[in-house]
Amino acid sequence: MAPGLIEQASHTLSTGKSYPKSKNAPVKYMPGRTIVESHNETYEFEYLQPRFPDVHWPALTEIPYYDKGLDGDPEFKNLLSSATDVFDYNPKIGTEIHGLDLANLTDAQKNDLARLIATRGVVFFRDQKNFDINAQRELGRYFGTLHKHATTSTPKQEGLEDVHVVFAGENSPDLRALFTPSFLWHSDVTYEIQPPSYTSLKVLTGPPQGGGGDTLWSSQYAAYDQLSQPMQKYLEGLSALHSAEMQAEGSRKLGRTVRREPVVTEHPLVRTNPVTGWKSLFFNPGFVTKIVGVPKTESDHIISYLNEVVSTSPELHVRFQWNKGDVAFWDNRVSNHSASYGFAPHRRHAVRVCCQAERPYLDPNSKSQEEDLHERYGIPKANKDGSGIVNYND
Repeated sequence: MAPGLIEQASHTLSTGKSYPKSKNAPVKYMPGRTIVESHNETYEFEYLQPRFPDVHWPALTEIPYYDKGLDGDPEFKNLLSSATDVFDYNPKIGTEIHGLDLANLTDAQKNDLARLIATRGVVFFRDQKNFDINAQRELGRYFGTLHKHATTSTPKQEGLEDVHVVFAGENSPDLRALFTPSFLWHSDVTYEIQPPSYTSLKVLTGPPQGGGGDTLWSSQYAAYDQLSQPMQKYLEGLSALHSAEMQAEGSRKLGRTVRREPVVTEHPLVRTNPVTGWKSLFFNPGFVTKIVGVPKTESDHIISYLNEVVSTSPELHVRFQWNKGDVAFWDNRVSNHSASYGFAPHRRHAVRVCCQAERPYLDPNSKSQEEDLHERYGIPKANKDGSGIVNYND
């Protein structure tokens, strides 16, 4: 989709509102959809279009990591004092901040941002015009060593191999038939020995409002808290295998180079976030292939159960409707996310930057989010006794 055209319309045609037409391209109406434009002008983000370089990289080795969120103010005063509006999407996950320019944060504000992301799971910023790819990489590098993906596309412009390009053209097929709905939920590259922490995604071009292409996030803090105490203790003693092999195999079948050989890595099923000290589930349908140390039948049932918790619990979820220039910043350690399809015939183009974090670990003395908020603010704990009689009607 050409930038600058759809953005002139603030609502769908179903509202009955009138829309200014572009001088460069006519608009047309598709029933049940938002307006679609035809265009021939040069695309301003051509240099960030996807490519798959034929290069090979060595295996990743463990590197030092210090979480800048540890230096953040517990009340985020440096960051939020400059904001014009701050609001949460729901109690468990998702906060939107207005009035801040991500390209011009002080170090103290960056530290607060890291702490807030680790606390809220994902934080949203609208219309970040100054946050170009160089600023996005610079902020990512402040948080840690940038991760280079072994299979997904990088920008056409060389030297940006630590940027992941998300691109679907106007004629891209809807691929939902290839996956189960729960499988689309994932946490990025959890098969690495140091999976990412702070991850930013900026949408350069996307469907108009109501045109689809939303992203959803699911809190792994809240997923852990949704489990009974016996189940929590059981899972805390287990680990899971996270595999890159299927992703690599798919790339090879498409004739693309796998730039780093695929790995299978064992991580704990429950981990501790070093900033909040909260326990979270560390599981995702996209890369977990087996629970270690239990029979296959038991492993399959645990995976199926956790898939259901992650993907079908609305209290854990936040859904973000993108506009051009919007940025989402999430903690990949404590959230899963999933794309939503069905946005053809619109172009969707975004760039992602993330940094490697610590090797996942579980501190047995750490608390859950629910326990900590109950102790500090008196927030009631959830009733996990499913044997009672209820009459639910909403």
